[in-house]
Amino acid sequence: MSKIAASELILNDDNSVYHLRLHPHQIAKDIIVVGDPGRVEIISNYFDSIEHKVANREILTHTGIMNGKRLTVMSTGMGTDNIDIVLNELDALVNIDLENRTIKKEHAALNIVRIGTSGALQEEIPVDSFLISEFGLGLDGLMNYYQFEQTTEEIELLRQFYEQTNYRKEFAQPYFVKGSPVLFDRLKGGCISGITATAGGFYGPQGRILRIPLKETQLNEKLRDFNHNNYRITNFEMETSALYGLSRVLGHNACTVCAIIANRFSGTGSNNYKLAVQKLIEQTLQQLTQ
Repeated sequence: MSKIAASELILNDDNSVYHLRLHPHQIAKDIIVVGDPGRVEIISNYFDSIEHKVANREILTHTGIMNGKRLTVMSTGMGTDNIDIVLNELDALVNIDLENRTIKKEHAALNIVRIGTSGALQEEIPVDSFLISEFGLGLDGLMNYYQFEQTTEEIELLRQFYEQTNYRKEFAQPYFVKGSPVLFDRLKGGCISGITATAGGFYGPQGRILRIPLKETQLNEKLRDFNHNNYRITNFEMETSALYGLSRVLGHNACTVCAIIANRFSGTGSNNYKLAVQKLIEQTLQQLTQ
């Protein structure tokens, strides 16, 4: 079996993966990912015990035990570019022999749950509610760099998306990708479900205007009005499509749950989004460990 070159799989001097600075024994099969490093300790404070704490750059990782179940919580930073790093290196930890730089014969599947914050794109979705992403809509373009096959359902969603929105061809090719049905069924209680649009940025890519005029001034309205077989685009954030796409290609399960902290069409925002996130964390931990 051919070895993966040192230029392609970069390891630290202690043989940990480069960006995460982790060894295989330091992660659990069930992993919670969050954007904010400060949210890692908030979550791990619920653990009964902690085995490992590792920090490198914006990536903070805690692994421990809660209700008899081993869990890892990890920060990714913001955006699909960071998700690309985190997912590939998590996969390397369980599916590549780092010592020999060869792919393992037996595949290991991780369960990866993102707990995040998001803005609603449907006026009736209340601030401080919880939303689970049945699909990700990638406006970021990341999965276009990989061999990635969409299902018949996803291809039809994309066709309808172009037809209904007249989405600009000069933008990155969008893609739809469904999350893990197993994790979705496990985490959907207490949540609204829908399609989560993932943007490549926070301002212009999500239709916000500060000082730079936008090429597409009706992006949010077009997303709001999309409807196919009762699937609607419910919210905007910056990580889910890459999480879902890479997890599928690499053979892992992924699901995103978000606290809605703003509504782009009602113009409302949460009075205490940290409390909403805390309640979502508690609900998700219970669902994962019960």
